[in-house]
Amino acid sequence: MSQPRHQGGDHTPTRLSRDRAARAWSSVRRRTAGQLAASMPALPVLVVAVVVLVDVAGGAGMVWLPLLAAGPALAATTNGPRGVLGAGLLAAATGTVLGVVHGTPAHDLAAVLCALSAVTAASGLAGVLRGRRERVLAAVRSVAEAAQQALLQPVPERVGPFRVAVRYSAAAAEARIGGDLYALVPTQYGIRLIVGDVRGKGLPAVGTAALVLGVFREAAQDESDLLAVVGRIERSLARNLGPDDFVTAVVVGCPGSGHLEVVNCGHAPPLLISPSGEVRALDADRPAPPLGLRALSGLHPGLQRLPFAVGEQLLLYTDGVTEARDHARRFYPLPDGVARHAGDDPSRTLTALHEELLAHVGGRLHDDAALLLLRKETPQEPSSHEPSSGAAAPPLPEAALRCG
Repeated sequence: MSQPRHQGGDHTPTRLSRDRAARAWSSVRRRTAGQLAASMPALPVLVVAVVVLVDVAGGAGMVWLPLLAAGPALAATTNGPRGVLGAGLLAAATGTVLGVVHGTPAHDLAAVLCALSAVTAASGLAGVLRGRRERVLAAVRSVAEAAQQALLQPVPERVGPFRVAVRYSAAAAEARIGGDLYALVPTQYGIRLIVGDVRGKGLPAVGTAALVLGVFREAAQDESDLLAVVGRIERSLARNLGPDDFVTAVVVGCPGSGHLEVVNCGHAPPLLISPSGEVRALDADRPAPPLGLRALSGLHPGLQRLPFAVGEQLLLYTDGVTEARDHARRFYPLPDGVARHAGDDPSRTLTALHEELLAHVGGRLHDDAALLLLRKETPQEPSSHEPSSGAAAPPLPEAALRCG
């Protein structure tokens, strides 16, 4: 038996198509509304709410409606175009409702809505430009981080019988790199370190720091004499620096006979920390000019040889630490800070020092600052270039030996 047919034809497929279209459009609207609500900044919503409350409480009509433009303007400072659009739509809807409730003339309400539209468009453009600048800044920071890792290579926590820790802060926090420099190089002559400070700031200072570190890393491997390492750096700077440029630096060697070799070229004196916590500044016996100025002064740096026993520590730093001032213009007392925080773990010691330094200046340094702490954990084996244990080695004087 055949089924009866509906008069006028079967419209079921058309009805299903319309239902699907309606559901799809409803889904798009809900998704769009959800995205706008999720990206809606809290401060513009608060501004709109305050305007509504003031308007309802005071019944001032059109007086408060122009303040709704603050919503999308504030959204541009923290949100992208979507958040600005959401704030603008909220402000426009609120203005329309308030205008209708108060019986605002059509031309006045239209003027307010046009103003809101213009502010929303301008704020959206500002949000787009801000987002582009943030992306560029993020790219610059990533490049700066790569440059810092290449220039200021990470220092291992343990090198032979030593434990090492480093803290570095650039005054230009966005750049993450500055004119202070440090390096530690294990060599056949023992480990060798340098901490220095380039005159000036910005890219020229970074370039000079890269030059010094490159020459130091090469010369430290080649030269058996620490003064020869310093001489290589001096000659390279003399060829490449301007007449007013220079680098203060301390170069340290630990050749393996239970002592240190220190060459100070116009830099702040290192601090020697005893196992009991006593702090002593290693002032240079023979003052020497900074690197790059030897030809002007005619003075040569001296080599100090100092005992370095198990449990002792050596702190190298830059003037960004000692010249950091508080709100009363008082310098940070580094020796006192070291005496307070010195311990068996160099990393913890420098972390405590760095936090205290930031608290002293109020949260942000105004100059680059570097700290490098070396602690001797176990007796050091003599290197192949040191006298053997069976030979009668001469005593190690604490006086400076002038470079010949």
